[in-house]
This record gives sequence, structure tokens and C-alpha cells, in this order.
Amino acid sequence: MAQVTAQTLAVNPQLLLRNPEMLRRAWEMQAEARADFVELFGTDLLVLEPREAQIQLREYYRHRQEEALDDEAAAQARNGGPSLDELSSLPEELLDTETVAVIYDLDEGICYYANFGHLDALFAEPALARDRIHLAQLREYLNDDSVSPMVIRRLVQRHPENADPVFRALLRKPAFTWERDGEELLRRRKKSHYRHKPLPSVTPVGARLAELLRGERRHSR
Repeated sequence: MAQVTAQTLAVNPQLLLRNPEMLRRAWEMQAEARADFVELFGTDLLVLEPREAQIQLREYYRHRQEEALDDEAAAQARNGGPSLDELSSLPEELLDTETVAVIYDLDEGICYYANFGHLDALFAEPALARDRIHLAQLREYLNDDSVSPMVIRRLVQRHPENADPVFRALLRKPAFTWERDGEELLRRRKKSHYRHKPLPSVTPVGARLAELLRGERRHSR
């Protein structure tokens, strides 16, 4: 029953809206987790090969678990939670990509995006827009509803001076400017992301639920 409850909250974070205190605590926990990520890596965005990304994620979660030893409630939740290997594993479809972006966004939590390195190179050097492969990948990011607008904004933020030539080449609109037209473009291509407010990607586990999870783990051994 405890596992079902925890999984339900993880899969349906909208349930947090029914409990304002739990929602507030979830946002706090996400901010704390992101702060630890930034403290460890010096940034909230890593671009790595998939295997290296898993190594760094494991180090991050190990660091988080060590910190949790000073927090009894967090330690209880950890004892009922997934292992380091489970926490640091990437989705299977990302393991064969050249690069993976690991982004710990303040609003969206921790996210993974395939081949972000190619797009970062495109925005760093707009001359690559002559290469159809680079433009095709940006078009895929822009049209894929599973890709958050946040990721496009991150690319622009990393190379703001090059956003205009890249999007002009992609859209074939010589007059396009990101400052004037960028947000409208995202709203048009990413409509579903603007229909609801973001929710935290972490879920607080109360002491009683943590106790039940620990009990179920002991019985499963």
C-alpha cells in the first residue's frame, strides 16, 4: 500500500494540489536539491556523454544521501527509496546518443535531453545552420511536444547573440528576432506546456509513509 501511495504521487503530482502544505514542502525540497546540484557541479546544466552523465548523477545522489544522514526524516525516506543505481540510471533511449543534457531547472526539476551538445554547438557557431542535420535537430526539438520550452530558452540564454541568425535560418524568416518573436514562437509550437502551471518533480514523504516503505522493503528481502 505504501509503495502504491508513493508511486501514485510520483506519477500524478497534480495530487499535490489537494494539499497546499505538501505542495509548499515539495517546492522547498526541489529548490534544496537543485541548490545541492549547483553547489556540486557549479552549474545547473551539464552536457556529457551518457555514461559520464550516469557517473556524475550517481555522485550527485550519493552526495545527497550523505547530507540526508543529518536529517532524520530525509534519512527515513531515503531508506525506503530507490538505490543509487536506480537514481542515476538514464532512460534506455538516451544511452546511445552522443551527448545528454542534464538540467536541474528551478521550476521543472531534473530533466534529460538527448544530443543537446549538437544544438549547443549550433548556437555557439551559427554557420553550422548550413548543415541540414543541425537544423533538423533543432526543428525536432521545436516541434516535439515532449521537449519543454525551457530547453529552447536555455540554448538562447547560453548564446544570446546567436539566436537570431539560427532561427532565421531555421524558419526562413530574415526579419525574425528572438527578443520580439521568440516567446510567441514557443507558445505556438509548445501549446500544451502553457496550459498548466509547473509542479515540483519531487514528492515529500511523511514520516508515517517512510516507516511503511521501510517495513515493506524489509519484508521483500
